[in-house]
Amino acid sequence: MRGADTVAELVRRQWGDHRIGLRDEHHTLTHHQVAAGAAARAALLVDLMPPLPGGEPHLGILLDNTPEYPLWLGAAALAGAAVAGINPTRRGAELARDVQHTACRVLVTQRAHLPLLDGLPLPGVRILVTDTDAYRELLGPYGSARPGDARLGPVRPDSRFLLSFTSGSTGAPKAALCSQGRLAAAGASLAAHFSVGRDDVHYICMPMFHGNAVIADWAPALVAGAGVALRARFSASRFLSDVRGFEATYFTYVGRAVQYLLATPPTPEDRAHRLRLGFGTEAGAVDAARFRERFGVPLVEGYGSSEGGASIQRTPDTPTGAVGRAAPADDLVVVDAETGRECEPARFSATGRLLNAAEAVGELVNRGRSAFEGYWRNPEAEAARLRDGCFWTGDLFYRDADGYLYFAGRTDDRLRVDSENLAAAMIEHILARWDRAAGVAVYAIPDPVAGDQVMAALALREGAVFDPAEFAGFLAAQQDLGTKMPPRFVRVMPELPLTATNKIHRVALRRASFLCEDPIWWRPTPGAPYEPLTPAATAALRAEYIRHGRKPKFTDR
Repeated sequence: MRGADTVAELVRRQWGDHRIGLRDEHHTLTHHQVAAGAAARAALLVDLMPPLPGGEPHLGILLDNTPEYPLWLGAAALAGAAVAGINPTRRGAELARDVQHTACRVLVTQRAHLPLLDGLPLPGVRILVTDTDAYRELLGPYGSARPGDARLGPVRPDSRFLLSFTSGSTGAPKAALCSQGRLAAAGASLAAHFSVGRDDVHYICMPMFHGNAVIADWAPALVAGAGVALRARFSASRFLSDVRGFEATYFTYVGRAVQYLLATPPTPEDRAHRLRLGFGTEAGAVDAARFRERFGVPLVEGYGSSEGGASIQRTPDTPTGAVGRAAPADDLVVVDAETGRECEPARFSATGRLLNAAEAVGELVNRGRSAFEGYWRNPEAEAARLRDGCFWTGDLFYRDADGYLYFAGRTDDRLRVDSENLAAAMIEHILARWDRAAGVAVYAIPDPVAGDQVMAALALREGAVFDPAEFAGFLAAQQDLGTKMPPRFVRVMPELPLTATNKIHRVALRRASFLCEDPIWWRPTPGAPYEPLTPAATAALRAEYIRHGRKPKFTDR
């Protein structure tokens, strides 16, 4: 396995390789056909993007995990273009903003997602719909193209390749930049670390607009010459049949996916597969152990900021609950953001409880050479990340005496729901439109398995009462409310708690969670009607947290 300086070089290497390279339930392509398909799309892309003053060679991809997604990634690499992965859970003006902000001149989508684009202002954007006769006719004349025939400009290691959205506390997502060289290097590092070879098959069931799928699954397969198998959208019920049928050996995940897989009924064939490894985040030690016991597959946890500014690697001796140690090239420290001093090492009780959280928890900072390449047209966000020659991750950690790092939360009001980073302020602005609300606060409470759940506190206008059906109808009518944004828990309060500086006391709200004297309404399952949170339901929720090995402070009451 040889490294490469660019993704384009990795795509070109597939030319002439007639082993199976890309599959889904409807298609099978050889590596050679993948390279040829990428070359054809690159040639089309060059014709669709004539040089314009100030025109960026950017395309957006709004697709499920179909073969068209990796083919267009390959096309962009060959042509010297950059890809913005567009999140299909975004809605309305926010979706349009993602396309406009990243200066996309072409948007590749499919018929299923066309309703998301209805009425959106996308001037100057050429929309290609892949599952149509018109698209096939448009692509047809480029079938004889070869890799390297058509370019929009020079293709170098520093050529811009990905614009990956990552949410922040200020509302609008930031588009982190990733060059061809950085992605190729990341793929080579993971391929070497996990001994990926030509006979491996990488199963991609996480959405490809996420870095998880592209950086941790597609890129190492590309480097190693391994096969890729796609599932359009994650399906727990189809997971085992997929990995058997595709003979998959490797997959990536987020914690919620692991929970869904564990919730499927056990069968005698649970270990009848070739999987040897799963790599991801947020599985949790308890569920990782259950997964290995049931399916015979180890889950390797990792941490890497979306921006590439810091990386933590898990080793076999990593303690339970820890993420791992700093990657070799990183100089990671846990810093008190107010004083700038390094935090004290964590101390634990005999049962593993953190004893000195106030002194040990701080922001994870990389003092070494960072791979961070900036944000697209967002100098303020770049300045917040790069301070005093260091990369500040925005994530809270603590570190034990042996150097192992433990994740402790986020420094701002972000929420992470089903692997999606959401901004509390954005959700608040939408909920504030409800004419019965006098005040709104949105905040994260821990999910029983991994990540967060959305909770909202509402202070109602004088004389108003909380009508759960009306509130649910209001949510359904908000076109810019993404599918992960509706609150699962709603706390109805006479007034929102304030700090001494007249700011909303979010710490108090998070600490109370759903254990308080105020009325709490909740959805037992996503999309269900809101109903009162009863003592029996509260007890069941407590048990669920404990069962998954996640015991937030509020469960100790």
